[in-house]
Parts: sequence; C-alpha cells; structure tokens
Amino acid sequence: MKVETKVVHGKGITVDSASRAIAPAIQTAAVFSFKCAEHGARLFAGEEEGYIYTRLGNPTLRLLEEKMAFLEGGESAAAFASGMAAISTTILALCDAGDNIIASSPIYGGTFALLSKLLPRWGIEIRWAQATKFVQQIEKNKLIDERTKLFLIETPANPTLDLVDLAEAANMAKTYNIPTAVDQTFATFYFQKCLDFGIDIAIYSTTKFIGGHSDAIGGITISTRDLMRKIKDETLIDLGGVMSPFNAFLFLRGLKTLAVRMDRHNCNAMKIAQYLEEHPRIENVFYPYLESNPQYALAKKQMSGGSGLLSFNIKGGKEKGKTFLDNLNLLCIAVSLGSVNTLIEHPASMTHSTYSAEELKEAGIPEGLIRVSIGIENAEDLIEDMDQSLNKTFS
Repeated sequence: MKVETKVVHGKGITVDSASRAIAPAIQTAAVFSFKCAEHGARLFAGEEEGYIYTRLGNPTLRLLEEKMAFLEGGESAAAFASGMAAISTTILALCDAGDNIIASSPIYGGTFALLSKLLPRWGIEIRWAQATKFVQQIEKNKLIDERTKLFLIETPANPTLDLVDLAEAANMAKTYNIPTAVDQTFATFYFQKCLDFGIDIAIYSTTKFIGGHSDAIGGITISTRDLMRKIKDETLIDLGGVMSPFNAFLFLRGLKTLAVRMDRHNCNAMKIAQYLEEHPRIENVFYPYLESNPQYALAKKQMSGGSGLLSFNIKGGKEKGKTFLDNLNLLCIAVSLGSVNTLIEHPASMTHSTYSAEELKEAGIPEGLIRVSIGIENAEDLIEDMDQSLNKTFS
C-alpha cells in the first residue's frame, strides 16, 4: 500500500469485530478487571498479554502506537502526554548522571530549556553541534567520548529550517555504538523517513501535524522493540507521562487526513516561500525546498517535500517584524505549528524565549526572524494578507 492508503487503514481495514464500527472506540477506563487472582498475577508477571491500568497500557493508546510504528517503519512505539514528555523520557531512559548527549543546534525552545537548564542539574552534560555541520563539528571538537549516550537531532530545525544530514549522523553514531534520535515533528514520516537512513529513534510532538487541528496535546516515540522496552516499560511507566485515551483517539482521527493535509501544507508553503523570496521588503527566506537554499540538494536527498514550515527575515529587523505581525488580518499570531490554519510567530520572544540573546546568536537564530506554519487555506488569500501587511508596515 502507498502511504495515502496506509494513513487511512493502517496495516489493514480496521473494523471492530463485535460492533462493526469503522471508528475506534475510546477506552476511557483507568482500571481493567482480572478474570481471577491468577490471571492478575500472570499479567503483572508479563506472562500473558492484557490490560491492568491505563498508565501501563490502554487499548486506544495501543491502536495509535501500533499505527504510528507501522507508518514510521519501526517495530514498537509509546504514546506520551506531550512531545516534551516523549523527548525527556527517551533521554532519561538512555542516560545516567555523568553521561553526555550531543544535540543539534538550533533546536526547539522547550527542548533547549530541558537540555541546557534541567538535565545539567541531574548530571547529564549537553554538547552542541551546529545542524548544517553536525558531523564535522563533532569530529573537529572531539565531542564523543565513552560517556556519550545519545545523538539528539532536530531536522528540519526549529526555527531556521536547517537540516542535519541523517545518513552521515547515523553512520558516525553506529561507528561508536551510540543511539540516534530525531525529532520528526516538522517533516513527519510523510516527507522524511528518518529510520530508513539508519536513525534509531523517531520522536514526535503529535500535537502538530499528526493531530492537525490544535485541539490535542501528545507525543510519540518509535524504535526497535528493545529500545522501546527501555523507554516505555522501564521509564515511561515509572515517570507516568502517558497520553490520555481521548487524545489518542483524536490523533488516530488526524492520521486519516494526514496525506491530504501535508500535500496542501507543502504546496502552500512553496508558493508563499517563492512570493516572499521575490518581495523587496524581505531579506531572506528559509525553506528547504527553495532551489536557492544552500541545503537544497540535501533536502531533495532525504525529504520528499519541504513540509509546511518556513522562516524569513524582514527588512527593518525585530521592530518591523512586530509591526508586520500586528498588521495581519487572516494569519493568526500564535505559537505551535501543523494546524489547518496558518500560525505565525516571533521565535526570539516566543517559542525560543528560553534562549538568551547570546545563545540566539550562537544558535544562528536572528532576533528579527519570523516563523510561519502554513495552513491549508487558499495560498492566494494568505499571500494577499501578507502583502497588505507588508504595504502597511512600510507605508
């Protein structure tokens, strides 16, 4: 089956065997009963499959986990209460005090806060490598040692859309027997199959494109059964950051329209990137599938589309950028991404406000950068709103 069919049906047409319902049930039960005392003991001992307590497993969550693992090309998955819960739990499953992580830069502001502020308190060191020169900087700065336990990569990067060469990073990590994890949120499996390039773990904020409607928060991690045993059975269950069954239902529903939404996000983003690139008031545009992008060849190699995110710098810097945002009528000033409606924000003061001015500079994030998550509206309407706002801003 092609991916457009897979997102609808999963491994096969799923119909409830008892009711013949074509939509999955939302199993809200927190607790599941045992047939007898011995049955309960077998479940707790892992000698028999079944459900005990939703923190340990739930039928609705399992449907989402199995479908996402299938779509990403992994063996197993775990659903989390948020994307940050997925990232933090994955790290804590693989790292102990005294270990270090090599992370790509720039990276989402919430992840940056976790890595730079919280994890060092627990004795986990973070070593940074710039996304576009990830492997080269690791080699040049000798970042790997015997306590390096993870490569944590975000590609395309938030908010600059910088790319990490997945094959290069995976090959280097395998040489040293270090697991690799990639935040797939921006591209999704629809445009980037990171596991196909040798990456070990795919991580998502399902809040974004998987859900697609900005009405549910969640995360998911996909990998081999062995790694997921460490992440889910040995860490998630104890930390407790599990997804609610209702949100799992919403993500299962969102997956069914993912292909048509991603195609529209991608098509609209390209049109708007081209419009902005030609506008005299725009200094530069960051979108992987623009031919002018320095990483265009890499984007074509490891992505099948540019997805729905782009960033740009407006002439006049931060102050003109704020005026531009305030003059918009249709585009919504809001953080997050991957929604059916277009969302626009100023990273330095919003999603990446966890960075200091110096850290923004080191990460290559201009203070005036504007990030846009392109929705599924008519592209001409979005361009018209941007155009009138630019005219007002510079009148």
